[in-house]
Amino acid sequence: MGRTRRGAAAAALVLLMAAACAGEDAEADGRSMSPVSRGSADDPAAAPSDHPSSEGEHTPELPPASGAFDYQLGGAYTPSGPIDVVVRDATAEPLKGAYNVCYVNGFQTQPGDAAMWKEHADLLLHDAHGDLVTDPDWDDEYILDPSGSTQRDDILEILAPVITGCAAAGYDAVEIDNLDTFDRFDRIDENGAMALASAYVDLAHESGLAIAQKNAAEITATAHEELGFDFAVAEECGAYDECAAYTGVYGARVLQIEYPDSLEDAGMTFADVCTLPDRAPLTILRDRDLVAQGADGYRYESC
Repeated sequence: MGRTRRGAAAAALVLLMAAACAGEDAEADGRSMSPVSRGSADDPAAAPSDHPSSEGEHTPELPPASGAFDYQLGGAYTPSGPIDVVVRDATAEPLKGAYNVCYVNGFQTQPGDAAMWKEHADLLLHDAHGDLVTDPDWDDEYILDPSGSTQRDDILEILAPVITGCAAAGYDAVEIDNLDTFDRFDRIDENGAMALASAYVDLAHESGLAIAQKNAAEITATAHEELGFDFAVAEECGAYDECAAYTGVYGARVLQIEYPDSLEDAGMTFADVCTLPDRAPLTILRDRDLVAQGADGYRYESC
């Protein structure tokens, strides 16, 4: 499935990685964790249900199932109208008054971070010849290899400050991208990938954040029921006829994004998507590069 061009997070991630390697406290700036506990116990869809928080943890609030939604990975901006839910890169500030989801690339490296990650080459996927593997669609992104327990521990040590930093900044939730690398790269052990995903879930919940499954429609039931993901962010499920895989598990707690090129390839229009019986209530059309409002190529529609 095609993926969007993500926000430029290189500078901030380099600083966070350096801090992690030096053993510094990721919360040394004094910002407190944002307690997220506004979910209603009377609404079954608003609670993580099968995965209760540990004693002393806040119950993460899930995104609203109605209202206005925006996906702003290519550049944060203040929308022209009210927004109820927004996804932004981890380097951006949350949008005041909205439910904010923080984007983190949990299974691949971010563009511009190659030099830093190459210092941790043992955490990156190598091919049969010993060469580092890059994403064929994004050749400036290396693939993380969570196959071994030590690898997973070290990956988490590097990326944990990004996730806890989202909480400290005031985000309500986090989405972890590229969960499906084990399916796209056969040298990755699936059990190792699922173990890393579970560790991300635990860390998010410990930080007071809900956590979204990003794509990977084929493992939605496992992701929610066994790993503990709370809701889903689904790209192009209308174009690829996958929406039921998400809404059948997460109900209305799905953030759906479609793109003009994939809809055209599927012989569909966005209006067609809006009539699908299994689409998410919060469904939007965005330009592929997710550029900021006012920039060339910007496009936004909602059902």
